[in-house]
Amino acid sequence: MRTIIITIGLLSIVIFSSCESKQARRERLAREERQRIEFVEKQRIENAEREARLEQERKEQEIYDKYINNSLRTGATPYSEYYGGNSYCNDNGCSEIRVRTPNNSDVLVTIKRSNRVVSHAFIQAGDSYTFSFPNGTYQTFFYYGKGWNPEKEMKNGEIRGGFIDSESFGKDDPQALHNNILEYTLILQKNGNFSTRPSNPEEAL
Repeated sequence: MRTIIITIGLLSIVIFSSCESKQARRERLAREERQRIEFVEKQRIENAEREARLEQERKEQEIYDKYINNSLRTGATPYSEYYGGNSYCNDNGCSEIRVRTPNNSDVLVTIKRSNRVVSHAFIQAGDSYTFSFPNGTYQTFFYYGKGWNPEKEMKNGEIRGGFIDSESFGKDDPQALHNNILEYTLILQKNGNFSTRPSNPEEAL
Protein backbone atom coordinates (compact mmCIF):
# COMPACT_ATOMS: atom_id res chain seq x y z
CA MET A 1 0.00 0.00 0.00
CA ARG A 2 1.41 3.39 -1.01
CA THR A 3 0.25 6.73 0.44
CA ILE A 4 0.38 9.90 -1.72
CA ILE A 5 -0.05 13.35 -0.12
CA ILE A 6 -0.83 16.31 -2.39
CA THR A 7 -0.69 19.80 -0.84
CA ILE A 8 -2.58 22.67 -2.52
CA GLY A 9 -2.18 25.86 -0.57
CA LEU A 10 -3.35 25.08 2.91
CA LEU A 11 -5.31 22.00 1.80
CA SER A 12 -3.71 18.59 1.91
CA ILE A 13 -5.26 15.70 0.06
CA VAL A 14 -4.32 12.18 1.12
CA ILE A 15 -4.62 9.49 -1.59
CA PHE A 16 -4.17 5.80 -0.78
CA SER A 17 -2.90 3.91 -3.74
CA SER A 18 -2.55 0.13 -3.85
CA CYS A 19 0.71 -0.98 -5.26
CA GLU A 20 0.73 -4.75 -6.08
CA SER A 21 4.19 -6.18 -6.35
CA LYS A 22 5.11 -8.25 -9.37
CA GLN A 23 5.43 -11.34 -7.15
CA ALA A 24 1.99 -10.82 -5.64
CA ARG A 25 0.50 -10.28 -9.08
CA ARG A 26 2.10 -13.47 -10.39
CA GLU A 27 0.75 -15.43 -7.42
CA ARG A 28 -2.73 -13.94 -7.91
CA LEU A 29 -2.76 -14.75 -11.61
CA ALA A 30 -1.49 -18.26 -10.92
CA ARG A 31 -4.21 -18.76 -8.31
CA GLU A 32 -6.88 -17.49 -10.70
CA GLU A 33 -5.57 -19.82 -13.43
CA ARG A 34 -5.70 -22.79 -11.08
CA GLN A 35 -9.27 -21.91 -10.16
CA ARG A 36 -10.18 -21.60 -13.83
CA ILE A 37 -8.62 -24.98 -14.63
CA GLU A 38 -10.38 -26.60 -11.65
CA PHE A 39 -13.70 -25.13 -12.76
CA VAL A 40 -13.25 -26.34 -16.33
CA GLU A 41 -12.26 -29.83 -15.10
CA LYS A 42 -15.26 -29.96 -12.77
CA GLN A 43 -17.55 -29.01 -15.64
CA ARG A 44 -15.94 -31.65 -17.86
CA ILE A 45 -16.46 -34.37 -15.23
CA GLU A 46 -20.05 -33.33 -14.60
CA ASN A 47 -20.79 -33.32 -18.34
CA ALA A 48 -19.17 -36.74 -18.76
CA GLU A 49 -21.17 -38.16 -15.82
CA ARG A 50 -24.38 -36.69 -17.21
CA GLU A 51 -23.69 -38.14 -20.67
CA ALA A 52 -22.88 -41.55 -19.14
CA ARG A 53 -26.08 -41.44 -17.09
CA LEU A 54 -28.17 -40.53 -20.14
CA GLU A 55 -26.50 -43.29 -22.17
CA GLN A 56 -27.23 -45.82 -19.41
CA GLU A 57 -30.84 -44.68 -19.26
CA ARG A 58 -31.08 -44.97 -23.05
CA LYS A 59 -29.74 -48.55 -22.96
CA GLU A 60 -32.08 -49.50 -20.13
CA GLN A 61 -35.05 -48.07 -22.03
CA GLU A 62 -33.95 -49.94 -25.16
CA ILE A 63 -33.83 -53.23 -23.21
CA TYR A 64 -37.18 -52.47 -21.60
CA ASP A 65 -38.85 -51.77 -24.94
CA LYS A 66 -37.34 -54.93 -26.42
CA TYR A 67 -38.40 -57.37 -23.70
CA ILE A 68 -41.38 -55.88 -21.84
CA ASN A 69 -43.85 -57.99 -23.83
CA ASN A 70 -41.62 -61.06 -24.05
CA SER A 71 -43.00 -64.24 -22.50
CA LEU A 72 -41.98 -67.88 -22.70
CA ARG A 73 -44.28 -70.82 -23.32
CA THR A 74 -45.67 -72.59 -20.28
CA GLY A 75 -43.35 -75.44 -19.35
CA ALA A 76 -40.20 -73.81 -20.77
CA THR A 77 -37.05 -74.36 -18.70
CA PRO A 78 -34.91 -71.23 -19.19
CA TYR A 79 -32.43 -72.34 -16.51
CA SER A 80 -31.79 -75.81 -17.95
CA GLU A 81 -28.16 -74.84 -18.54
CA TYR A 82 -27.75 -74.54 -14.78
CA TYR A 83 -30.31 -76.98 -13.35
CA GLY A 84 -30.91 -79.43 -16.19
CA GLY A 85 -34.26 -80.33 -17.70
CA ASN A 86 -37.30 -81.61 -15.84
CA SER A 87 -37.64 -85.34 -15.30
CA TYR A 88 -41.00 -87.03 -14.73
CA CYS A 89 -41.86 -89.73 -12.27
CA ASN A 90 -43.98 -92.60 -13.62
CA ASP A 91 -43.55 -95.14 -10.83
CA ASN A 92 -45.87 -95.87 -7.95
CA GLY A 93 -43.91 -93.78 -5.46
CA CYS A 94 -44.61 -90.47 -7.14
CA SER A 95 -46.19 -87.17 -6.16
CA GLU A 96 -47.15 -84.02 -8.07
CA ILE A 97 -46.95 -80.28 -7.54
CA ARG A 98 -49.44 -78.28 -9.61
CA VAL A 99 -49.16 -74.50 -9.93
CA ARG A 100 -51.87 -72.16 -11.23
CA THR A 101 -50.64 -68.64 -11.93
CA PRO A 102 -52.47 -65.32 -11.43
CA ASN A 103 -53.98 -63.63 -14.48
CA ASN A 104 -51.71 -60.61 -14.23
CA SER A 105 -48.24 -62.12 -13.83
CA ASP A 106 -46.02 -64.74 -15.42
CA VAL A 107 -44.25 -66.98 -12.91
CA LEU A 108 -40.97 -68.87 -12.92
CA VAL A 109 -41.31 -71.76 -10.46
CA THR A 110 -38.33 -73.48 -8.89
CA ILE A 111 -38.63 -76.57 -6.73
CA LYS A 112 -35.85 -77.54 -4.33
CA ARG A 113 -34.97 -80.68 -2.48
CA SER A 114 -32.26 -80.45 0.18
CA ASN A 115 -31.62 -76.82 -0.91
CA ARG A 116 -30.91 -77.86 -4.52
CA VAL A 117 -33.11 -77.00 -7.51
CA VAL A 118 -34.48 -80.27 -8.91
CA SER A 119 -37.13 -78.81 -11.26
CA HIS A 120 -38.16 -75.48 -12.66
CA ALA A 121 -40.58 -74.16 -15.26
CA PHE A 122 -41.91 -70.94 -16.73
CA ILE A 123 -45.71 -70.60 -16.46
CA GLN A 124 -47.59 -67.91 -18.34
CA ALA A 125 -50.12 -65.71 -16.57
CA GLY A 126 -53.46 -67.45 -16.09
CA ASP A 127 -52.06 -70.89 -16.91
CA SER A 128 -51.03 -73.99 -14.97
CA TYR A 129 -48.26 -76.56 -14.97
CA THR A 130 -47.74 -79.86 -13.15
CA PHE A 131 -44.41 -81.19 -11.85
CA SER A 132 -43.96 -84.84 -10.90
CA PHE A 133 -41.38 -86.25 -8.48
CA PRO A 134 -40.44 -89.29 -6.49
CA ASN A 135 -41.94 -89.03 -3.01
CA GLY A 136 -39.96 -86.82 -0.67
CA THR A 137 -39.79 -83.37 0.92
CA TYR A 138 -39.78 -80.42 -1.49
CA GLN A 139 -39.91 -76.63 -1.21
CA THR A 140 -41.52 -74.51 -3.92
CA PHE A 141 -40.42 -70.98 -4.85
CA PHE A 142 -42.25 -68.49 -7.07
CA TYR A 143 -40.58 -65.76 -9.14
CA TYR A 144 -43.26 -63.37 -10.47
CA GLY A 145 -42.86 -60.67 -13.08
CA LYS A 146 -43.38 -59.35 -16.57
CA GLY A 147 -41.10 -59.10 -19.61
CA TRP A 148 -38.58 -61.95 -19.72
CA ASN A 149 -35.04 -60.87 -20.59
CA PRO A 150 -32.89 -63.96 -21.33
CA GLU A 151 -29.69 -61.94 -20.82
CA LYS A 152 -30.51 -60.43 -17.44
CA GLU A 153 -27.96 -61.41 -14.80
CA MET A 154 -29.32 -62.97 -11.63
CA LYS A 155 -27.62 -64.04 -8.39
CA ASN A 156 -24.62 -61.75 -9.01
CA GLY A 157 -24.15 -63.09 -12.53
CA GLU A 158 -24.29 -66.78 -11.64
CA ILE A 159 -27.24 -67.34 -13.96
CA ARG A 160 -28.91 -65.42 -16.80
CA GLY A 161 -32.58 -64.79 -17.38
CA GLY A 162 -35.10 -62.72 -15.45
CA PHE A 163 -38.08 -60.40 -15.53
CA ILE A 164 -37.60 -56.68 -16.14
CA ASP A 165 -40.79 -55.40 -14.53
CA SER A 166 -42.97 -56.07 -11.46
CA GLU A 167 -40.54 -58.59 -9.94
CA SER A 168 -41.47 -60.37 -6.73
CA PHE A 169 -40.42 -63.58 -5.00
CA GLY A 170 -42.45 -65.92 -2.83
CA LYS A 171 -42.13 -69.36 -1.29
CA ASP A 172 -43.92 -72.04 0.68
CA ASP A 173 -42.55 -74.08 3.56
CA PRO A 174 -40.99 -77.45 2.72
CA GLN A 175 -43.71 -80.04 2.19
CA ALA A 176 -43.45 -83.82 2.64
CA LEU A 177 -45.16 -85.55 -0.29
CA HIS A 178 -46.18 -89.20 -0.41
CA ASN A 179 -48.32 -90.33 -3.35
CA ASN A 180 -50.31 -87.11 -3.32
CA ILE A 181 -50.85 -83.88 -5.28
CA LEU A 182 -49.94 -80.48 -3.86
CA GLU A 183 -51.67 -77.63 -5.66
CA TYR A 184 -50.91 -73.90 -5.51
CA THR A 185 -53.32 -71.29 -6.83
CA LEU A 186 -51.41 -68.03 -6.81
CA ILE A 187 -53.19 -64.72 -6.28
CA LEU A 188 -51.65 -61.29 -6.76
CA GLN A 189 -53.35 -59.00 -4.25
CA LYS A 190 -54.15 -55.35 -4.87
CA ASN A 191 -51.51 -54.12 -2.44
CA GLY A 192 -48.79 -55.98 -4.33
CA ASN A 193 -48.22 -58.76 -1.81
CA PHE A 194 -48.60 -62.42 -2.63
CA SER A 195 -50.32 -65.09 -0.61
CA THR A 196 -47.00 -66.93 -0.31
CA ARG A 197 -44.20 -65.96 2.09
CA PRO A 198 -41.62 -63.41 0.83
CA SER A 199 -38.38 -64.71 -0.68
CA ASN A 200 -35.45 -63.38 -2.73
CA PRO A 201 -33.46 -64.40 -5.83
CA GLU A 202 -30.53 -65.77 -3.83
CA GLU A 203 -32.88 -68.14 -2.02
CA ALA A 204 -35.28 -68.98 -4.83
CA LEU A 205 -32.89 -69.54 -7.75
